[in-house]
Formats: sequence, C-alpha cells, structure tokens
Amino acid sequence: MRDEILKLLNGKKISSTPAFSGLIHVTAEGLASEGLSFNEIHTNAQKMAKAAVSTFKLTGLPSAALPLDLCAPAEMLGAELRYYPEEEFRFPQVGKVKFESTKEITTENTEGAEILEMGRAGIICDAIQLVKQDVGNDLVISGMLPGPFTLLLYVCRPKNVFIEIKKDPDSVSKALFHLSSFLSKIGHACLNAGADFITIHEMGGSPGFIGPKPFESHILPALQHLTLRLRSGQASNLPHPIVLSVCGKTDSAMNLLAQTGANAISIDQMTDLKKARAVLKDAMLFGNVDPVNVLWQGGEGLVAEAVQGAKEAGVDAVWPGCDMVVQTPIENIKVMS
Repeated sequence: MRDEILKLLNGKKISSTPAFSGLIHVTAEGLASEGLSFNEIHTNAQKMAKAAVSTFKLTGLPSAALPLDLCAPAEMLGAELRYYPEEEFRFPQVGKVKFESTKEITTENTEGAEILEMGRAGIICDAIQLVKQDVGNDLVISGMLPGPFTLLLYVCRPKNVFIEIKKDPDSVSKALFHLSSFLSKIGHACLNAGADFITIHEMGGSPGFIGPKPFESHILPALQHLTLRLRSGQASNLPHPIVLSVCGKTDSAMNLLAQTGANAISIDQMTDLKKARAVLKDAMLFGNVDPVNVLWQGGEGLVAEAVQGAKEAGVDAVWPGCDMVVQTPIENIKVMS
C-alpha cells in the first residue's frame, strides 16, 4: 500500500481509494501495546518513533505522522511549553508566548542555521529516521507542521494578533512570511530525515475559523510562500508532496484553498465533500471521517458508513477530519483502513 499511496501523492492514478493520515493518529491501545504512556512520547526520539508506528502495527493503517504535537516549532522560537505529566492524554501546549506583537517577528529571530538546533528539532528528526529504519518500507511518513497562522497564534499573544490584523495588517503579513520561511526549514529537515510528504496543519488560520477574506489577504500568500519554499532546495530530486489540512466549514473558500500550492487538501466533516470535489480540479481531496462522533464515539457500522460516503463523494484518500482522539478504538481504525 505504501507504493500505491506514494503514486497517489505524486499525482498518479491508482486502482483503489486508500485510507491513511498525515495528522496525529496515536491511540491509547497502541501506546499500551508498546509499554508507553502519553506524556513520555514527546521528548524522547525512541519513544516518539514507537508511538508513531503503534497504530500501524495494531491496525495496518499504513501511515505515521511526526511529531506528535503541533507546538514544537513554537518551542524552537522561544515559546515556553507546558507538558502535563500528571494528566493522561493532554498534548503539550504553549504556556508563555515569545512575542507580544507581530512586529517583533523578524528575520533575525526566525532565520539562521542554529534555529534547527533549538527545542526538539533533533529529537523529531531522529524519530523520523527510526521510523524509516523500522517500517519505512511498509508505510508512508508524514512530517507535520503547523500552518504559518497557527504558529503565529502559538508564538505571539493572540489578542494582539487580531488587533494588528485590523490596525497594522502589513506587520501581520510580514510576520507570516518570516514564519513560513522558518517552517520550510523544519519541513526540509523532516524530508531529509526520511519523511515521504509534508502535512501543513493550518487549524488556526483555516478560512473556516478566520473567514475567507482574512484568509485570502494574509494567510493564502504565506501558504503559497511556504509550499514554494518546501519544494525548493531539496536534497533529493524526488518530488515531496504537500497536504494542507484545514478545519471547520470551508465550503465558500475551496477555490482559495486550491490556490495554496498544496498537492492535496484535507477537510473535516463540516465541509461538504461533493461541493469540495466539484471545486478542486487540480488538487486532490482527502477527508473527512469525523474523528470524534464517528471514529471515537461511533460504532464500527457508523465508521464503515462514513468511509463509504467519503468514497462515493469522490475523495482521493480517506482521512480523519482532524487529529484522532487518543482514546479512539483500534477496531474502528481497522474498519477505516
């Protein structure tokens, strides 16, 4: 299935519609099978790698996504993260932002080779290499990045970001371009470590959250800049596909998403698949099984129905609409895959 998915990601027709994911899809059952707890898999390369492949080993879902949280780039830029060793399934979150204003985000603090030596960059790349060595011939590996605006909300005080969108939009746009360049470096590091494709998870900057007009004005140019940078300066001559994942109801903005430069758009359950399929002519469509009400809380019959509905709507690949809930039952994932 790995070879078939790679063909699909590179724009070739394949005989069936695969199910996989470029978003986080570790499970409590998978972690238990490897003797891991959730709060120890974010800061150790060996444990991160074992966690990332645990779902594949239990279900056959032919994918792994790393890292296992979205906050690593913010940590690299100086934001302080909170880890939650006392809570069973809580992802790391930003406890203290680095910047008060978007004006503070400059070339000086987002460029330079030393940036990739900060935070957990090395751990993440080591984990990707370990996954590649372990099961790299059996599954596809996604290097996962937050989108530029999502990262902006992690490193800069969100209240000030939204004030400056209205009062100083040029500063916001400049900051997003700086962050796009920074994210492209992390993406290249993931690809060089062995990732097969990049997933840009633009949750905070989805047009379903921020609205189509602000998306078009600020976020679309930054995403175009990021996808262009990800495709330039690669160590190998092989193409490295890019998937853009967005949240919320994005029906009215599919034409904008199609302009981002991503090879595929992954949407969640709030967006109409058939309408999205009608708009996306050149980009692939991935989605959109509800990760909460179907995959986590639904029965196997409901999962099978959602998967069949996605295929009938014309998706190129069946994906969860967002990151899987850690408590998602293994049997439901088996049905999806």
